[in-house]
Amino acid sequence: MLGFGGDRRRRKAAESAPPGPLREYLSAPRPDPRTPVGALRLLALDFETTSLDAATGFPLSAGWVPVDGRSVRLGGAGSVGFRPPAVGVGDSAVFHGITDDAAGEGLDEAEAVAQVLHALTGRVLLAHHASIEASFLAAACRRVWGVSPDIGYVDTLEIEHRLVTRGGSEPTPGSLRLGAARERYGLPTYSAHEALADALACAELYVAQLTVLGPTAVLRTVLS
Repeated sequence: MLGFGGDRRRRKAAESAPPGPLREYLSAPRPDPRTPVGALRLLALDFETTSLDAATGFPLSAGWVPVDGRSVRLGGAGSVGFRPPAVGVGDSAVFHGITDDAAGEGLDEAEAVAQVLHALTGRVLLAHHASIEASFLAAACRRVWGVSPDIGYVDTLEIEHRLVTRGGSEPTPGSLRLGAARERYGLPTYSAHEALADALACAELYVAQLTVLGPTAVLRTVLS
């Protein structure tokens, strides 16, 4: 299933992780694939990064918003800045507007990623093109704790692709982007490339998608 690896591998990673936020995240049970979407606890997460490649890029900020079932929980929203390595933000500032000076006020990577994991523990990661968020989070964990965890996720981009193509038509270029997908549901336009705003945009899109998937949808429905 999309974004979910084996529980055995996850348990092994938990045993390899030192005590702390990563072990707590990996030790929390994941929901059964038959869990109704109305009972799911997710965390819409977005990273702003120095590039789209987790092998060479670095997170600069993270924003998150909890989603409980079909409800977006704004009271649990949060964000954190990451202090980048000596190379700085580079040309990525053109996209997200985070300058070297602003990034320098962020937290050490270990402190910042611990906050993300604390918010994510007991929840399933939710993101638009979620493999990017999962790869950056896994890379950060590897740098901090030496363990690259399996991170299960629900991807609103993949859900939208299935919804758009189920009638046999193919999506036009750019039509699956977060903003374009939101337009199809009459959702408001938010400024892009700001971590907390993008996380909220993703959370709202997911709830709108559930209205199309119907009341009988289960976790397996949004994974495969």
